[in-house]
Amino acid sequence: MRLSAIAAAVVLTGCVKYHPQPLDPPRSEQQFRARTLADPGLRAFLKRADWPPPKLGPNDLAAVALYFNPDLDVARAQLRSAEAAIVTAQGRPNPSVSLGGGWTNSPESPLVFHFDPAFTLETAGKRGWRILEAQKRVEAARVALAETAWHVLSRVRSALLDYVIALRERDVLRNEREVRAAIAALLNRRLSVGEISRPDVNVARTALITIEVEAEASDTQIGEAGPALAAAVGLPVLPDIDAQVMLGPPVSLPLNAVQKAGLLHRADIQRSLLDYAAAEAGLHREIANQYPDLQLSPGYSFDEGHHKVTFGPALPVPVLNRNRGPIAEAEARRAEAEVRFNALQARAIGEMEGALARYNGALAELTDADQRLIQIQQVREAAMLRAVRAGEEDQLALAGVRLESAVALRARLGALRRAESALGAVEDAVQQPLDPGPPLPDPGLKP
Repeated sequence: MRLSAIAAAVVLTGCVKYHPQPLDPPRSEQQFRARTLADPGLRAFLKRADWPPPKLGPNDLAAVALYFNPDLDVARAQLRSAEAAIVTAQGRPNPSVSLGGGWTNSPESPLVFHFDPAFTLETAGKRGWRILEAQKRVEAARVALAETAWHVLSRVRSALLDYVIALRERDVLRNEREVRAAIAALLNRRLSVGEISRPDVNVARTALITIEVEAEASDTQIGEAGPALAAAVGLPVLPDIDAQVMLGPPVSLPLNAVQKAGLLHRADIQRSLLDYAAAEAGLHREIANQYPDLQLSPGYSFDEGHHKVTFGPALPVPVLNRNRGPIAEAEARRAEAEVRFNALQARAIGEMEGALARYNGALAELTDADQRLIQIQQVREAAMLRAVRAGEEDQLALAGVRLESAVALRARLGALRRAESALGAVEDAVQQPLDPGPPLPDPGLKP
């Protein structure tokens, strides 16, 4: 009885106690809405004494997203789950104890008692393969965290591009509206003196109404792009943004260098390789499970006044089951991991080639738009201005050239957006920035 009490005390002393952590949606909402750039945890994460800056640039937004974006919190939680699985894999089988006592009608000794411990010894390196599989899962989860971080940064970049382009488009449309309004006013004056017909004025007024509607719609686009950027960063409200900062696309990107960088640095390819390694270790573990574990069962009993000590190793006899089913499943999982890797690699190559082709086309389009805009602004508009001053042309002709410049500027902005989007697609294909800025904090080091 005393021995049982000691054993129970030893077992209960090392038990983990349950601590409830109920979800509180209203409190979570309050915490989200209370997020600011002055958060002490964010400052510690960024390790910047000058934080926060007056306005946030692209690199600042990316750093904040690595701290606040909820997708990264999910990836960090999944990493912690994988790390906890190593503790499980490292565990050894607990010994067991069988106790019993009773009474007999023997006149010599009516009491009987037995004490039978049992110890399990794992064979064929099962524990080592189990630990290796868990370690590969942890490495894959760590790479998955980096992959999630890249996707977060990609969404921030895309949302920032939408926001900046929306701001610039509003300015371009307002400029074009002013030019078209000036043209409509000049045509109205000519109509009043009978120099032109009303249909000419109606065409100008229709174009003016169209551009006014587009200018109003640009305000709506800004109102939508701002919250979308804040959500990508993980903030309830968008802070002040340095909208003038936007990296220009590089001149050219060699296909071979981009493909090599993508195949070496893509996190999903690295994760797929680790998934295959984990499946390989799992197959080794199931093969090792063919071999039965050894059980040592020494025993002691007191029977009719006699002390009896027994020694008896035991092991299952693999006659009806040789673990063929789990082995077949592990082999299938390994084959599936191999096929997934091959498919992912082929898809990555196709994405890189397609993204680079799209970028080269968008870059050529942007170059043509730049040349066309320069030709209008620096050559035709300047020549027309000189002609007006010399009395050879009138204000309507000058306004017409300025309208061409405004339309060309809008076309150039559209080409810039397509080029920047295509550059983002290339970066997504290789999963690394092609024009890296200052280093970003490690997303796995969030305090």
